[in-house]
Amino acid sequence: MSKLLIDVGSTYFKISSDEGVKQKFRDFNKTIFDDLSVSFGDTITKYDKQDVHICSSANGGLSTLIVGLTNSFSLKYAKNIAFNSGINIIDTILYHHIDESAVPGDLLDVVIVVGGIDSIGGLYDEKLFDYLEKLNYSNVVYVGSKKDADYLKENIDNLTILDNIITDKLKVHEEGLKEYLTNLYQQDIVGKEDIKELYRLTSNQIYSTPYIVNQSLPLIDARFEVINPFIVVDIGGATTDIHYSRDLARDNMVTSSEYDRLVFKKLGVYKSKESLIFAAKNNEFVYELLNYLNVTENILEEQSEKATRILMQLSIFLVLCKVSTHNPLYITLDLHILKSIVLTGGITKVLAYEEVEAIVQFFYKKILNTTATPSILLDSNYDIWTLGMNALDDKRKQNVN
Repeated sequence: MSKLLIDVGSTYFKISSDEGVKQKFRDFNKTIFDDLSVSFGDTITKYDKQDVHICSSANGGLSTLIVGLTNSFSLKYAKNIAFNSGINIIDTILYHHIDESAVPGDLLDVVIVVGGIDSIGGLYDEKLFDYLEKLNYSNVVYVGSKKDADYLKENIDNLTILDNIITDKLKVHEEGLKEYLTNLYQQDIVGKEDIKELYRLTSNQIYSTPYIVNQSLPLIDARFEVINPFIVVDIGGATTDIHYSRDLARDNMVTSSEYDRLVFKKLGVYKSKESLIFAAKNNEFVYELLNYLNVTENILEEQSEKATRILMQLSIFLVLCKVSTHNPLYITLDLHILKSIVLTGGITKVLAYEEVEAIVQFFYKKILNTTATPSILLDSNYDIWTLGMNALDDKRKQNVN
């Protein structure tokens, strides 16, 4: 036997073994460990713990609020790094507007404070401390000017200080914050009691699925005839993720990453269904899109197979809107030069090629005002993630040797 790969999603289990790739809808009345053991126990027991590799997206991502000094540098850079680390941005606040800024009621996983180059200090005062006192958060990290680090450390409990993400030449320095946020995402996954129990099955590190899929991108041409630049859209039960070639990024930031990712926490089809419907109802083009699909808005309130298929189509449209020039809040991708769209996740087992094609054609005609569309590829076997899992295991073995 070689190795067993397991992906624990928010709604599905996927396993890849010598017998091929299988998936099963989760039983939420059981723990993840018990459900896996019942569903795939005969397969799992054939493998030693060192040959079992697990990733998970069952936590649905993390949320953050960012406080910065300028839109053009501090907020822009921090947003880019946060999105690419799998973080869901709840809000961004310009520091000189902090007095009039709303206070999110939800628990924030992390607050990021950023601003200024290292040669400038005295950028923050009591207004920041007063605002943070009103927030409910688990972690707070400072990635701004070194000159203010000690002052903030004295006044903010449990503050993590990392290297400034803005260099003196106003370029982005992403490594420290990206590693911190990625590890935080990782800790949140393995910190879940259900996920901890999975270490009874494996002696290897459990990774986040978005991270694993991103590791697959350089290898994706082994599975598909993709043309650069391309995106991979992974639509699951709790989140919708976009993995993209850096060639598409229009922010002209200097970065070492060849590929990056965005995780949209509230655009899943099952666990975050209500958030998806809310986003759809607030999009100015969705009612025209529903008419184009020959359904009415009543479909959004229905509980049927057809309604689920429509929601899956809407999630494709909404996530493309979020990274287009139509929505400048997120990182803007140059979708006019996009050559290939690869879809993976649970929707590839439900939607037909023609249903995906209809959405892409509508988006390009209505939002981008062009009839030229990228090629569409469906990961119908739902196994792109296995490329990243195998690549990481191969790298681990090389390091050991």
